[in-house]
Amino acid sequence: YSNYRGILNWCVVMLVSLQNIYGILVDPIQIISLFLKDPYSWPALCLIIVSNGFIMAALYIERKLSVGSISEGTGSFLHGINLSALLFVPAGTVLSLTSITPVGGVLALSVFTILFLKLYSYRDVNKWCREIRHAKARTLSRSHSCPSVHKANGTTGYTHVSYPANLTHRDIYYFIFVPTLCYELNFARSPRIRKRFLLRRLLEMVFLMQLMLGLIQQWMVPTIQNSMKPFQDMDFTRIIERLLKLAVPNHFIWLIFFYWYFHSSMNFVAELMLFGDREFYRDWWNSETIPYFWSNWNIPVHKWCLRHFYKPMLVKGVNKFAAQLAVFFLSAFFHEYLVSVPLKMFRLWAFLGMMAQIPLAYFVGRFLRGNYGNAAVWMSLIIGQPIAVLMYVHDYYVLHYGSAAEGVAA
Repeated sequence: YSNYRGILNWCVVMLVSLQNIYGILVDPIQIISLFLKDPYSWPALCLIIVSNGFIMAALYIERKLSVGSISEGTGSFLHGINLSALLFVPAGTVLSLTSITPVGGVLALSVFTILFLKLYSYRDVNKWCREIRHAKARTLSRSHSCPSVHKANGTTGYTHVSYPANLTHRDIYYFIFVPTLCYELNFARSPRIRKRFLLRRLLEMVFLMQLMLGLIQQWMVPTIQNSMKPFQDMDFTRIIERLLKLAVPNHFIWLIFFYWYFHSSMNFVAELMLFGDREFYRDWWNSETIPYFWSNWNIPVHKWCLRHFYKPMLVKGVNKFAAQLAVFFLSAFFHEYLVSVPLKMFRLWAFLGMMAQIPLAYFVGRFLRGNYGNAAVWMSLIIGQPIAVLMYVHDYYVLHYGSAAEGVAA
């Protein structure tokens, strides 16, 4: 589908109706304060700029490996240190700095997590290239570096690169900025930038970002604040009522975020970078099983897991079920990493929520079919996320505000 005008009209109608219910509660200053405590101090941005050092380290390690200056074992050790530092250095920085806000921490850690996945893929593909070069002693075509991705239209105007000619600053930074996690020596490319398409995506990004921020302040924040006292009093009837009340705005915002990120933003960046592979999601909304949803709603992550984690485990003799459990465990770790570290508290709600998908997937796949299975998937999205949101918000209020949280809730 290419016409989403009805969805945008729906967003406008919902925003107007919410203003009638809650009044104008959008505060631009409060939004800015979510990212910055001090307008003259930008710790999250500085942390993101520092990430260039890790990118350069990966490139120069690969250059040394390509000419045989260091052994494969030494290269793997250096890559391991670099990749580990990509996760631990920003986490330690966020935990130790008081000037960084939770939202700024999430933004910085998200960038470092994406870089971790990208540089892991960069290491793997270049290693495969060296193995093929040593085994067959001939130049590599695109099919050797990525046999699972076919050539797309518009690639004919670009010179194909073979290993090790790909080990350049231009090549690695192109990979860093394009919306994919899987490295290729030769990406599918678009023939030109479509200016109208680019402008539409830009307008969608700006409008939907404003809409999400408005909905959060207009709808979610009042609901969450009104939920604090029932949690403190352990009033389960009111907790369930608040949970159901939060489920609707949370789900609306999640759907808008999905469209904003996976359709508008990724297509905008891809169009700007002349990136040809535009499969960022499939029809996850038709999911009748939990595994189908997780393998179709975020295609870049799914492809990375399949290519660099799941299939290598199968090659090493790990059975399919254990490999699938490992994929869920990895996903659960990163979900918790991106929530607990910025909030500076460790409650494992996100981790447990992801791991709970395993028995839920078994139940839905075994007992529910067709529309019933699809309804179960939707219910897990609508109810599951608000539970985690309320748990984290409650714990954050108790930890940071103590008795003041009760006064705010009242």
